[in-house]
Amino acid sequence: MTGTDPRRTLLLELLQAGLAAVDGRRRTADTLKSLPATAAAPGGFHVAAVGKAACAMALGAHDALGARIRRMLIIAKDGHLETAAADLPGVEIIESAHPVPDERSLLAGQRLCDFVASLPADALPVFLVSGGASSLAEVLAPGATLQQLRQLNASGLASGEDIAALNARRRTISRLKGGGLTARLAGRAALALFVSDVPGDDPAVIGSGILGPVAGQPDQVTRCIIARIEDAMQAVGRRAAALRTSISDTRFAEDADRLAVRLTHELCLADAQVCVWGGESVVRLPPAPGRGGRNQHLALAAARLIAGQDDLLFLAAGTDGTDGPTDDAGALVDGETCGRVAIAGLDVERALAGADSHAALAAAGDLVHTGPTGTNVGDLALGLKLSSAQARAWLARSAGTPPPVR
Repeated sequence: MTGTDPRRTLLLELLQAGLAAVDGRRRTADTLKSLPATAAAPGGFHVAAVGKAACAMALGAHDALGARIRRMLIIAKDGHLETAAADLPGVEIIESAHPVPDERSLLAGQRLCDFVASLPADALPVFLVSGGASSLAEVLAPGATLQQLRQLNASGLASGEDIAALNARRRTISRLKGGGLTARLAGRAALALFVSDVPGDDPAVIGSGILGPVAGQPDQVTRCIIARIEDAMQAVGRRAAALRTSISDTRFAEDADRLAVRLTHELCLADAQVCVWGGESVVRLPPAPGRGGRNQHLALAAARLIAGQDDLLFLAAGTDGTDGPTDDAGALVDGETCGRVAIAGLDVERALAGADSHAALAAAGDLVHTGPTGTNVGDLALGLKLSSAQARAWLARSAGTPPPVR
């Protein structure tokens, strides 16, 4: 993306500060070191990590528990495998499919069940769960087919279906969702750490509740939410402390087009120089969608609304480093984005109508690429109302204290 404007550098530094605050490796290590339960495991620890942040969380477990880990299973999204995780002693790694499951998802689900079934009596199992687990690991209910599962996930994505409703449908054809793995523990003690990407940060919803409680069945699973979108938002606020900052106290969940109207309106009217929002927007796909994700769509819709306003910039990014079927986290737009798109011979309205924001934003030089981040707490949206001179002064003052980057 274009990077000559110091305000863009400022916004990207704020994004990095938010990501560092919810880093799966650090949050996992810190939590495990602080839990009394990790002091008493005569048979050592057996660790299973599943989700988009699986590798980072597994590395954090190794940082905290070291040689006391007897076995480790990592189920990660394609392209999110970290070399350091692959080098851990005794680790088994399965790269699986997301957001639509495939045969590898069934293999991963069976390996999770085998992991539980083969636990020694004196070992303490530690489960590390992050968003994406729903697709990455699955065991089908009797009579259900992989094609049914794929169609369910694909239709839910296309319609922007509420996560609670989608999970309810998933549970009808799954033996893992809705506490399926908890039930297999059969009452034995376990730890479950969650990086949350869902409203309410409910273990019964994260990863479709794979390690959530089972109604009417008591268990001995100690569940900890170790990172959520509010942690990232507050870190952005701390990094921008020298600027007037507004941090939303509610998560967004609206249609991306309507959300763009609301957020840009708030940015225009606010006394703040930095506005921080978090959540997950929704894009309902047309019959033949183009290429792009909800954050790119949100950013392009915002660009249309701030066109011609020199002092406004807007960034929307997925904290996992991916957005829809692309390898970009999102986009950072300004008052000239639509002009750059037009010069490239593309049309913003057509791109939005066709869910084809990626090509327009690429032409404008506005895509944000972070690569896999080792976390997944939803989406961050940042608005900036600042002159280039003010941003340059902020960068100069903060040059001695760069934001932490994993």
